Amino acid sequence: MASLIHCPHCGIRPKEEFSIRGDASLVRPDPEASDEAWNGYVHIRSNPRGRYREHWQHVAGCRRWLVVERDTFTHEVFSVTDAASVAREDGR
Repeated sequence: MASLIHCPHCGIRPKEEFSIRGDASLVRPDPEASDEAWNGYVHIRSNPRGRYREHWQHVAGCRRWLVVERDTFTHEVFSVTDAASVAREDGR
């Protein structure tokens, strides 16, 4: 993985300050959704090779949630965006 990540709030920081939390494209099911929908949301994950968007938290810095787009094979980081901004753009 790249040794430095550009946090939009703190600037360029070492990757060790961040924690990866998983797929940033998942949408939480409605509370009344079926058990099957909740099982898929909670337990079923793909493991893609290539460009992928993930939620990361800057745990040793601003503690903000970020959406990091990176290549899961080469670990190249393409973009880092504040997760709140992404959620507003996506209408969540």
